[in-house]
Amino acid sequence: MTATQIRQAFLDFFASKGHVIVPSAPIVVKNDPTLMFTNAGMNQFKDVFLGDAAAKAPRVTDTQRCLRVSGKHNDLEEVGIDTYHHTMFEMLGNWSFGDYFKKEAIAWSWELLTEVYKLDKNRLYVTYFEGDEKEGLAKDTETYDLWKQYVDEAHILPGNKKDNFWEMGETGPCGPCSEVHFDSRPDNERSEVSGATLVNADHDQVIEIWNNVFMQFNRVKDGSLHPLPNKHVDTGMGFERLVRVLQGKSSNYDTDVFQPMIQFIAEKSGKTYNSAAKPGDTDWNDAVAMRVLADHIRAISFAIADGQLPASNKAGYVIRRILRRAVRYSYQTLGFKEPFFNELVPLLAEQFKGVFDELWNQKDFVQKVILEEEVAFLRTLFAGIRKFSELTSVVRGGTTILNDGVFVEYEPGVNIISGQAAFELSDTYGFPIDLTELMAREKGWSVDIEGFNSALQAQKTRSRAATAIDTGDWILVKDEDEAVEFTGYDETETIAHIIKYRKVTAKGKEQFQIVLDKTPFYAESGGQVGDKGELIFPNGEIIEVNDTKKENGLIVHFTDTLPSTPDDALTAIVDAERRNNTNNNHSATHLLHAAMKQVLGTHVNQKGSLVNADYLRFDFSHFAKVTEEELAKIEAIVNEKIRENVFLQEERNVRYDQAISSGVTALFGEKYGDHVRVITFDATFSKELCGGTHVKATGQIGYFKIVAESAVAAGVRRIEAITGIAAENYIIEQSKLVQQVKELLKNPKDIAKSIESLLEENSRLKKEIEKTVLEKSSGLKDELAKKVENINGINFIAQKVTLPNAEAVKNLAYNLKDIVSDLFLVLVANIDGKPNITVMIAENLVKDKGLHAGNIVKELAKEVKGGGGGQPFFATAGGSDVSGLDKALEKARTFLG
Repeated sequence: MTATQIRQAFLDFFASKGHVIVPSAPIVVKNDPTLMFTNAGMNQFKDVFLGDAAAKAPRVTDTQRCLRVSGKHNDLEEVGIDTYHHTMFEMLGNWSFGDYFKKEAIAWSWELLTEVYKLDKNRLYVTYFEGDEKEGLAKDTETYDLWKQYVDEAHILPGNKKDNFWEMGETGPCGPCSEVHFDSRPDNERSEVSGATLVNADHDQVIEIWNNVFMQFNRVKDGSLHPLPNKHVDTGMGFERLVRVLQGKSSNYDTDVFQPMIQFIAEKSGKTYNSAAKPGDTDWNDAVAMRVLADHIRAISFAIADGQLPASNKAGYVIRRILRRAVRYSYQTLGFKEPFFNELVPLLAEQFKGVFDELWNQKDFVQKVILEEEVAFLRTLFAGIRKFSELTSVVRGGTTILNDGVFVEYEPGVNIISGQAAFELSDTYGFPIDLTELMAREKGWSVDIEGFNSALQAQKTRSRAATAIDTGDWILVKDEDEAVEFTGYDETETIAHIIKYRKVTAKGKEQFQIVLDKTPFYAESGGQVGDKGELIFPNGEIIEVNDTKKENGLIVHFTDTLPSTPDDALTAIVDAERRNNTNNNHSATHLLHAAMKQVLGTHVNQKGSLVNADYLRFDFSHFAKVTEEELAKIEAIVNEKIRENVFLQEERNVRYDQAISSGVTALFGEKYGDHVRVITFDATFSKELCGGTHVKATGQIGYFKIVAESAVAAGVRRIEAITGIAAENYIIEQSKLVQQVKELLKNPKDIAKSIESLLEENSRLKKEIEKTVLEKSSGLKDELAKKVENINGINFIAQKVTLPNAEAVKNLAYNLKDIVSDLFLVLVANIDGKPNITVMIAENLVKDKGLHAGNIVKELAKEVKGGGGGQPFFATAGGSDVSGLDKALEKARTFLG
């Protein structure tokens, strides 16, 4: 069976058992503060398991794209080294929400594996939970007895809490699980060692392929377990592992899931892929590199297609880190000196066409983003190589160590790159520590690994401390079976009751989260910020709502205090003015999107947005700067639609397929349900799927003004704009500014021409000043050259000079270096009330005498209460105390020995 047939057989099997096939959720998680990426098939059903939403169907099945490269599940460093870990993988799943339980799940597992996929029963092993005395959990005898109907008892194995009790996190739904493992070893090995002894023992040929989780409990904050009101089945089968088993391979990478890409890489690199290569073999590194590229392109491509661009923080940083790991292997191991990684995107998109069409529909955009990231990182990599060369360029007698950029005495004959320097190479330049070690060995150096690990751990500790959140258990106020009702499309004031609340502590600040049975407060989503407002109680107590967010389907209100009478009915009131201004900006965003498609082309798609009461920010796919003429056209179209006063046409609960077929604009990376909300402003102009709040007619927006256009990332531009009163105030301020300029220029007839004349005059005067400074500097050069003192073979100059800027001092230093050999030069200057110190040292003195300008200038800077640094040959410093310049000159002599 091909991978495509295997996937379809799974879905067809469970469809035949009454399951509804649902689409994969995006790989990038939204509205769940505990996750950056979808890391398990159950994530999109989390609100159902938590009891915060009703299931859309009692039985569903799907294939979910998942990513495990951060947090608790981090397999990144294993990827490519072994044969079965991946960054992105598919999780085939079948789910029961309070419907069937262990009996059906186990029976269907066995039926699918042995009758449909026809796996050898003698190679299958199953596990069950052995119980846990500390938790008060009994052995799962029910699962054991059910498996006995199908499996030899020697192949039914007990498992501990680590392996056979699945938990979503520290709190939340959990329960015992039953895994299915497959032994793919040759018969001779199986006869010598029983597969039962290798289950869950990290053997690369005895692997878990399926896990049946039986959700029975909810773990609360104090660690105790409470039975769930409904029992659920949550299963996950690793698609790549399943394909490997069914295709009789010993590695996931030998299947048709990965081989097309691996063979493409091999052909382009001129190398042969040897799947049997072992560590130490000449082609081991090549095999690892090809697996890394074939794996990583999947994670990166789907993350970008789902809306997460590479960036310098949070989820974007994770994607950039994966991408850079792949590019390092491409460059370092496979010898691609030019961008190559992006060329895998079309091949991958073709492979998943008809399965995950999100990538196929955006393949050109995704490839362009990866290409530009490659180009940028290769520049960084080259800069890192230069930095490494600088770190290891100067060795004084083989007796020094580079420690945080400072040369100090160390064990004779040993040269070590400090842990901090190695960490900087990793953190700033993307060098993995193994690459730094390899390059160091080639130069006869070593790396302070202990110091590197300490620096890395310190960064992790800082990061954890910055993001640490302590979340308490929900305290139930009112039993509520129905989902929270959002009334905010129709009103900004609602009578409601509190269902539950909890305390949250983050960065030392205590807050509360409150859930109401109905609410007019819009929860942050789709780029629109959450509402603020008040909860007013009958006793006159007012609780300020500072923000509103979604969490797994819940609408959560953030407050600094709790009401004294949480059982009472309350009036939830949204800040209406703030909401109205937000509506203006949100509706204007829709008009902007449509106008941009008209002016720039239909390739323009939203890649992110922010809509609040003050302004709107719109990120979109486009590969060139938007010209002033194009911006003017876009702005004119939007304002034309505002003047037309187009009425909002809002359609709720439209079938998704019906909406799409009507030509509506849907955003990539959004998870839409079976029914959606359609927002239309003129059916021939703007028609989008949207859950946000909007104006009733475009005339309410008033006026639209673009205030900025910029680049955000590779292939993504950003427009910032304002509307309504903000746009009016902006125009007023701009008019005032123009009037002020006119008055300063004595009210000329042509302002632009007058300013142009001023600029030309300014340029001419600057050139005259520069000429005067150069003439003065040349005279100083000759004067200072006559003041050389020869001390122990060193030509020493230490003088205070009067020059207008640091650049002039620098030029003077380089001019003196050209005419004075064996030079040790220290120049100090008072530049606009700020001290300036410049140190220049001849290259031969750096090598023979061990002088280092960067280290010397740091010491001299202490006299002016400042700091500085630079290269061994040239360095500068500044400070705050000009009175210390003479002391700095005196101190310079002490470095002559």
